[in-house]
Amino acid sequence: MLRIVEEAARTDTGRQRRANEDAYFARSPVYVVADGMGGAQAGEVASKIATDVFDQGLADDGPEQALTQRVREANRRIFELARADESRAGMGTTLTGVALSGDEASIVHVGDSRAYLYRDGELRQLTRDHSLVEELRRQGQLTSEEAEEHPQRSIITRALGPELDVELDVHTHQVRSGDVFLLCSDGLTSMVREDAICEILARRSSLAEAVDRLIAEANSNGGRDNITVVCFQIGGETENGSESAGSIGETITNLNVRDLPAAEAPAEEAVEAGKKRLVVTPATGRRRWPRRVAATVAALAVLGGAAFGVNYALHHTWFISQDDHGLVALYRGFPYELPGDVKLYSEHYVSSVPSRSLSSTQRRRLLDHQLRSREDAADVVRSLELGENQR
Repeated sequence: MLRIVEEAARTDTGRQRRANEDAYFARSPVYVVADGMGGAQAGEVASKIATDVFDQGLADDGPEQALTQRVREANRRIFELARADESRAGMGTTLTGVALSGDEASIVHVGDSRAYLYRDGELRQLTRDHSLVEELRRQGQLTSEEAEEHPQRSIITRALGPELDVELDVHTHQVRSGDVFLLCSDGLTSMVREDAICEILARRSSLAEAVDRLIAEANSNGGRDNITVVCFQIGGETENGSESAGSIGETITNLNVRDLPAAEAPAEEAVEAGKKRLVVTPATGRRRWPRRVAATVAALAVLGGAAFGVNYALHHTWFISQDDHGLVALYRGFPYELPGDVKLYSEHYVSSVPSRSLSSTQRRRLLDHQLRSREDAADVVRSLELGENQR
């Protein structure tokens, strides 16, 4: 009989986050990874809700339907909590889950966490990222290499929580003895290339060792985000050659979520949790997104059915610039304009600080149109005003 013969799971805060907003569930025959957004006490709440629902087990009405039922329940809980608690408004989470039944693995997916299948020395991605950059890549406007380095690659077009209804990807794959499944948050895939992931799985002495090496590699490459990896391997076979796995309806009794301490990192490298996903914090030195590319992404996103993601991002993304009078100002949206003088941003607050009063270093650092969370952008402007008033 096919069964889970080995499994390993771990989550790590990474080197540049102060809190871990990832969560996972790992108990045969169900495995789930969730990556929260919305900052501490919001993103971590959303991801935990998303994994908590699987503690109830799955209904015995088919794996795809059972997974869909649980994920929609999680979406409803997150949405209602965000509406009831203003401090958690806008929170959400990605989710990628696998349920095994017979000789099949059913997958439910929303966001940019991923599921991979490692078979016969090859690594195959089983899920499709719901992101603006992925839409652009699929349209042929970006190469895979360009997409990996794109400053807006963390803007997703679907998540659990922001809306009462959510579109899910649900599909089923045949499994066989020797298959290794890997579920992960984008804290791994944004730091470690797929060929390196494949090599680590190929050279593993155990899945636990492979998971540790994957997280270590992500941290070695910068560890800019929380990193969660869940792996399990299929083994065994029935006497007549047919294959089966654990029953999809078996009761799951324990939530298996473990947050590890943050990796040691210099204080200047630490950034607040929550500056991720629909709110992007580009790394130092990345090039700006050209206006023409922004227009292409926006157009393709709408044409590709990603209007929700664009709308959500426009209302939850902030940047600092100067207004027409040379005063430091806070803007909501993206710092781009579409043909026809269509602005993807709106002015939210104008400070009393003239941009000319800033040093050249401050102007380069603060007025570079870096995308921020609302709290981060507002804190920067308040600090500038406080400094101005104390002069």
